[in-house]
Amino acid sequence: MPHRTARPSARLLPWAGPDDQRCYLLTDSDGGPVSRHADQVEAIQLGMGLGLLEHARALIADPAVDAAQLRFLSAQLSAALRDTVRIAESRGGRLEESAQDGS
Repeated sequence: MPHRTARPSARLLPWAGPDDQRCYLLTDSDGGPVSRHADQVEAIQLGMGLGLLEHARALIADPAVDAAQLRFLSAQLSAALRDTVRIAESRGGRLEESAQDGS
């Protein structure tokens, strides 16, 4: 039986390049140091997003919060949502590739 080599695929990384351009990693199913680092960054980003949601609940419930604080919160929530969407796109793409490969 011939040895099947993993077909390289492009993984969307959880960070952006210059001018907010998407960054991709060409990798195989074994992964490597950059892929493992991307996994760690994704975990950190998701954890920060969860922490930000808790902070948002407290700020929104506080009647003393001013417009500047809410604008700052909005900017941080927007960044966290951007990161989460990028992670979801990356993971969704990898799931589709796994399904196509029969894994």
